[in-house]
Amino acid sequence: MNQIDAGRTKTSILVFLLLTFGFSSIFYRRIIHPTPTGIPSGHDVLWLMWCPGISGLLTRLIFQRNWRGEGFGWGKVKYQLASYWIPPAYATAVYLPVWFAGYFDAQSPVLTHVAGRLPALPHWLLIAMFFVFTSTVGFASSCTSALGEELGWRGFMVPQLNKLLPFPAVGLISGITWALWHYPLILFSSYRGAGPLWYSLLCFTVMVIGIAFLCAWMRLKSGSVWTGMFLHAGHNIFIQSFFDAQTRHSRFTDLWTTEFGAGLAIAGVVMAAICYSKRGDLPTR
Repeated sequence: MNQIDAGRTKTSILVFLLLTFGFSSIFYRRIIHPTPTGIPSGHDVLWLMWCPGISGLLTRLIFQRNWRGEGFGWGKVKYQLASYWIPPAYATAVYLPVWFAGYFDAQSPVLTHVAGRLPALPHWLLIAMFFVFTSTVGFASSCTSALGEELGWRGFMVPQLNKLLPFPAVGLISGITWALWHYPLILFSSYRGAGPLWYSLLCFTVMVIGIAFLCAWMRLKSGSVWTGMFLHAGHNIFIQSFFDAQTRHSRFTDLWTTEFGAGLAIAGVVMAAICYSKRGDLPTR
């Protein structure tokens, strides 16, 4: 890449970041200072998650006059399938030992609600039904918000960084940026763990950087932004709606589970290490 093209690419990344954080500031404020009920509007959260995507699409129009390079092609099915199953796989590795240690919450509100509607069914079948619902209807719903972020982070930012930098730097910079984008919510709203604030920030940042390596590797290997959407949607719906919902709160689980615990941070480090080791499999820049 010549100096002019490199400068134009750097400028496009800067414009993307300015647009993303500028648009996001509107919804940061609405979420941090919610309605009189004290509960942030779900629409505000959805719009916040679409700020990176809208910014990425706008930046491509500004610099390219089109959306080529965004990764709308499907790519190979095996990468889409892997992106679907990887989040529940690493979530199971983190949560299942905790459940076997006695921290599974059989009286969780969600299971109690389902049991109240289907009292004749055995408990294990209710859990299986809840998993199937999460894996289908819940996953599809999660994709609508995850796509908003992914069109920005992996649709625009990762390919642009990849024009300038080797893969380890792409994963690290995109991960740090992604984590920082969440910081206003962690610092000033209820979006945090039960441990100290510094602990929530540390674990969340390590986890996000690790997942960013995975998302970037999948995006560059498959050429498809849909892998990022599947990874992101699967992480959100399985962690927050399935595993966290059935884990009993305690000092131990509060520090190990959730997106602000050590378990997923360690999983993120493992995923980053695997992707780093496989960086030679990526297409030549």
